[in-house]
Amino acid sequence: MPSVETDKPRARRGFAAMNPERRREIARKGGASVPSEKRSFAKDRDLAAAAGRKGGEASRGGGRSRGRET
Repeated sequence: MPSVETDKPRARRGFAAMNPERRREIARKGGASVPSEKRSFAKDRDLAAAAGRKGGEASRGGGRSRGRET
């Protein structure tokens, strides 16, 4: 198996490669492209909870029964 060099620095990509001012500019826009009437989860906690449960069931997530399949 080939050896892995651990002392070599990793290449900076994505946000890490951007200058701090550019990152701040992008972060300031966070969510601004979504109109307020489309942000239903922010207004309706029960709707958000139901969607989370539905997603968890679909992904078989939760981690509670992992390793205990019968």
